[in-house]
Amino acid sequence: MPNDDTSTHGHYLAGLDLHGRKVVLVGGGSVAQRRLPNLVAAGARVEVVALDPTPAVESFPGIVVHKRAYVDGDLDGAWYAMACTDDPEVNAAVVAEAERRHTFCVRADEARWGSAVTPASGRHRDVQFGVLAHGDHRQSAAVRAAISRALADGSLDVDDAPHPPGVALVGGGPGDPDLITVRGLKLLMAADVVVADRLAPPELLESLGPQVEIIDAAKVPYGRAMKQEAINDVLVSRAREGKFVVRFKGGDPYVYGRGFEELQACVAAGVPVVVVPGITSPISVPSAAGIPVTHRGVTHEVVIASGHVRPDHPDSLIDWSVLARLRGTLVLMMAVERVAVFADALLAGGKPADTPVAMIENGSLPTQRLIRTDLAHAGETADREGLRPPAIVVIGEVAGFTDAEQIAAFGELGRPHVADGPRSAEGARSAGR
Repeated sequence: MPNDDTSTHGHYLAGLDLHGRKVVLVGGGSVAQRRLPNLVAAGARVEVVALDPTPAVESFPGIVVHKRAYVDGDLDGAWYAMACTDDPEVNAAVVAEAERRHTFCVRADEARWGSAVTPASGRHRDVQFGVLAHGDHRQSAAVRAAISRALADGSLDVDDAPHPPGVALVGGGPGDPDLITVRGLKLLMAADVVVADRLAPPELLESLGPQVEIIDAAKVPYGRAMKQEAINDVLVSRAREGKFVVRFKGGDPYVYGRGFEELQACVAAGVPVVVVPGITSPISVPSAAGIPVTHRGVTHEVVIASGHVRPDHPDSLIDWSVLARLRGTLVLMMAVERVAVFADALLAGGKPADTPVAMIENGSLPTQRLIRTDLAHAGETADREGLRPPAIVVIGEVAGFTDAEQIAAFGELGRPHVADGPRSAEGARSAGR
């Protein structure tokens, strides 16, 4: 039997090479679900034995699932095992078989009865780390989180060498600095040079050390802008100088961010480049304002359109008459100066005048402002309210939702209860549809 007094001794930390080796998980619930990603990432040949695995476990790519009860012999050939059922007797049987086979085994319900424990683990670049707290999972997870934050923001510096030269195109999200991805933040904190857009979260730039060169690549709407060719050139030239360059953008690099042009320039120059997706504003900003861009029974499509040129401009690639006939959600970006023009184009295409419109300024920031109206009054409302970029314009039934009405406004057929007659712009600002 294993030693049952873990209070008198600690555990020996070791890194297991599980690549190509059999690992057996007995149990297919939430514990197994949490362990699978790291095991598969390590290259293990994972087999799960469970009577009723969760859908996430059953459909997890790259593993074998046996939908049946555990039987003695299931650990044959296993290098590592986990007993994670909700039945203590089954878990005990798995541990007993593992002991006989000299296979290290984690017991999820009673860690002290197993011959191994799973640390709260994390990764920073090529460094992995694990935390054990004598079975106190909350404490180990809290310490792991603290270490991860410190590594990400640079307050804990364990890097012996700088990041290899190259370029990372990083999406910073809609504006709130907390909405950048974990990977994006890690790469930003490792940068030698940051080429930043106006909409990239400025609070994150303030946290960079004085040794980091920050290049302003702001594109002010209807004002000054750093030419795209100059941006491409600085990315390539700094990387060729042996520096790690982060092209820091708002939203996502590939959603009206010219990210693919920058990737093409790097590839053509032979510069290593990676793209880190960001939370894109045409989806997240309406969400921050309480507006879902899709809703069951209301809309089956979302169209994101650029408003940087007028519908009648020779450079326009949008068929506005087609957009007018769609029944789903239309999200306009870069449309602040032309709200009336786009509204007129949609009305001319047959879109109902009382179609709800929501305009969200400074989405996800403390200065966020939501203006509600309808399509017939969209232009005059934008002018009267002094709408300024950055702003997202949402057109469609979901634009009329309010937080309370998202629960109460739908009948048995899943369609909104619509008041008769057109709504005034003033009424639309204070009520949903």
